[in-house]
Amino acid sequence: MSRVLVTGGAGTIGAAVVRRLLTDPAYEVRVSDQRAAPLWMREGCEVHTGDLRSLEQARTATKGCTHVIHLAAIVGGIANFHRLPHTLTEVNNALYNAVIRAALDLEVERFVYVSSSMVFEQAELFPTPEDYLPRCPVPVSAYGFSKLTGEVYCRAAHDEHDLPYTICRPFNAYGPGELPDEEPGIAHAVPDLINKVLSGQRPLKIFGSGEQTRTLTHVDDIADGVVTAMSSPAGLNEDFNISASRELTVAEIARIVWTACGEDEETFELEHLPTFAVDVQRRWPSVEKARRLLGWEARIEVEDGIAATVQWLRERRATAEPAASASS
Repeated sequence: MSRVLVTGGAGTIGAAVVRRLLTDPAYEVRVSDQRAAPLWMREGCEVHTGDLRSLEQARTATKGCTHVIHLAAIVGGIANFHRLPHTLTEVNNALYNAVIRAALDLEVERFVYVSSSMVFEQAELFPTPEDYLPRCPVPVSAYGFSKLTGEVYCRAAHDEHDLPYTICRPFNAYGPGELPDEEPGIAHAVPDLINKVLSGQRPLKIFGSGEQTRTLTHVDDIADGVVTAMSSPAGLNEDFNISASRELTVAEIARIVWTACGEDEETFELEHLPTFAVDVQRRWPSVEKARRLLGWEARIEVEDGIAATVQWLRERRATAEPAASASS
């Protein structure tokens, strides 16, 4: 029986990873997160709530675990990258510094670092393969740089101390679990857009021209890809783009959200807001390596995944609105 530590397990991707692990009787799961874990997670897993920036707490969380999936980080939408550049660099650096050190000290069998598509922020080759990274210009954003630095930490710990690692880079995660924020751009694009449509925003406001492209990947696909990479011998000391393969413009994504919310496609209209200093213009990964080495590929179609996400957010809004009315 393998025991897997999932740091950041109460987050959107983290919860999906935990659910995926719990479907396999080969794994016991320990979650480490300072956020409150939902009831189903507390019932099915061990839960650690310490601050993983502390090496002592990182060792406590890791002790007895054979595998670590490191997701804990400050993330969010494009506005978050610009609002908190020092904070996310400081926190993310402290997290992987302590968690990797603990993994080395306690000799885990596999350390999985969940990186980000933002390491390819400045990519000029599409679809972008994993082996392009050494030639890819360094990210401009503090967030992209912090995630790239985590990859460097993994490889350095392997080169010096033989850390058995796997690097997974999710691309444009979406799905049930992430709530929108009142300020546009703090949350990721899909919950942000759904919230705008359900709130009656007309025309629908997006950042930039709408010609920017993204490769939306459902969190359940990402979770399956991460667990597959962790458990596969072919994933040892390798890096993988964990992504769907369908490139869409932001305008196309907005239209899919619009119709998934039940709106008439003929009334679809966009208003273009000024964008941010860092707004990646194209994001389209190669997924051949994961298919070839792991036998893995994403399976959830964007239209289906967004429809399910709309339904989830509708239900959350329905339960929240009466409470809000009662307190006003």
